[in-house]
Amino acid sequence: MAPEPIVPLDPKWPAMSLEQVRGALTAPGSRFEMEEIEIRGVPTRVWKNAPPTLGVLAQLARLYGERVFTIYEDERVTYDANYRAVCHLAQKLSEMGVVKGDRVALAMRNLPEWPTIFFAATSLGAIIVPLNAWWTGGELEYGLKDSGSKVLFVDAERHARLKQCYDALPDLERVVVSRCDEELGGNVSRLEVLIGTRSDWASLPDIPFPQVAVGPEDDATIFYTSGTTGNPKGALGTHRNICTNILSSGYSAGRAMLRRGEIPPAALPHKVGLLVIPLFHVTACSAALMAGIASGQTIVFMRRWDPVKAMEVIEREKVNLTGGVPTIAWQLLEHPERANHDLSSLEVISYGGAPSAPELVKRIYEEFGALPGNGWGMTETMATVTQHSGEDYLTRPTSAGQPVATADLKIMTVEGDRELPVGEVGELWARGPMIVKGYWNKPEATAETFVDGWVRTGDLAKLDEEGFLYIVDRAKDIIIRGGENIYSSEVEDVLYAFPGVMDAALIGVPHKTLGEEPVAVVHLAPGTVATEADLQDFVRERLAGFKVPVQVRFVADTLPRNANGKILKKDLRGLFVGEVAA
Repeated sequence: MAPEPIVPLDPKWPAMSLEQVRGALTAPGSRFEMEEIEIRGVPTRVWKNAPPTLGVLAQLARLYGERVFTIYEDERVTYDANYRAVCHLAQKLSEMGVVKGDRVALAMRNLPEWPTIFFAATSLGAIIVPLNAWWTGGELEYGLKDSGSKVLFVDAERHARLKQCYDALPDLERVVVSRCDEELGGNVSRLEVLIGTRSDWASLPDIPFPQVAVGPEDDATIFYTSGTTGNPKGALGTHRNICTNILSSGYSAGRAMLRRGEIPPAALPHKVGLLVIPLFHVTACSAALMAGIASGQTIVFMRRWDPVKAMEVIEREKVNLTGGVPTIAWQLLEHPERANHDLSSLEVISYGGAPSAPELVKRIYEEFGALPGNGWGMTETMATVTQHSGEDYLTRPTSAGQPVATADLKIMTVEGDRELPVGEVGELWARGPMIVKGYWNKPEATAETFVDGWVRTGDLAKLDEEGFLYIVDRAKDIIIRGGENIYSSEVEDVLYAFPGVMDAALIGVPHKTLGEEPVAVVHLAPGTVATEADLQDFVRERLAGFKVPVQVRFVADTLPRNANGKILKKDLRGLFVGEVAA
């Protein structure tokens, strides 16, 4: 029996049980049919009809022809124009000596040339290395050196940050810079000299797509982990890993429709998506971009996130889909300029990277008339393992959803020696065709994290009777106060329910006798007033006393996050140094 929904639903929902939905969607001959194959010695369920490689996806996408693929400010690139640019850039890379297995790094903001470079490199069997565009020059240098990249593509900003490092990278043979006005020389050249500007791509000659033998289990990507402790690790993904997301997203959408009593359409309608997550993160590249390309979506990029500019874009381009992290949704809801923009085209607002409060789920549905969506995944899973949307999300707003049909989840003891029963909290393990091969050049870390096809996630979680996942904390972020466990997400959900709270984080600070105590950092919506006592009383009315933050610090800006959208709690602890009992 499903829990009580947070908003009234059609009494006929659900039209089908979850078991019936799975059976209907994965039946023999269906779009989401599965088969079992062996991957690195482990029997694994896979999507039978997923594109086998990124090269196949690029060629299929050309069928969308003159439909607009990307929009960036006043630049519009069609699917056909992008395909032509991919073919020409792949030819240039081949002339540079790039062959299967070489690493090609990519460090730039979300620009129309980003996916072009991505597909040009992978069509040759090269391994694309999307580097975090937020990194400093030293951090970017680390990624280039660790991956042994042979060619680097950068925009002008990353070039300025990195140009002093090029000579210290012995594997780096060529640098290609986009949108750069300064003089270049040596092994540094302009992208526009190779394939022209974005407006030139549509008139490039039609040349053959690269003919390189590439298979589903061949290496395709190295995405670096967040690196919240120690150096980031490069997660080595295959073509199957990243292409799996295409049907995983479709399966989740079909599940929501069948539960509602609707039949998924044979041909997918054209949608416009506003993508504000950086493409160097798997959520944006693997989950959003790959699924968007497969469905012929028009994808809008922004130079940087700004809620007012985002509302202008949504209104002008009639955006149907957007999201990223919960803060983005909160800012759209709470911004005083919202009433001045027509946001009625929005159909779905989805997010990941951080837990979301039930209050946010409810307000998206009631105030935008849009369906909220979230899910769970990580760099090591190439994004999507679970997805949560529609009425199932409105019924279980604190859940991250059910795993897609090709994935399995289990909850293990933190020691990893036994599986825990339904409802108990332990470490989440996941497996499926989306799990990456391991960490680049780090065999010991790979052996610790990847076990017989399973990835040990480091997330503390539980599963309910129907397999819905609930993330309660990162294992390292749990707060233990006098022997009592405090899961930060539980308290944060309550803080978010307080009117006007846009951003909240619970962290633990040392205490001489209790070990740790919980403290909170909160960002309020403009014009909202609240006191520390207001929030403490609000939490105390809803949770046990030991979970109430002993201090609440209000900050003027949204909380600091890494590129994956996770709040940098270690950066917040400094706000309380010397102010909490030690």
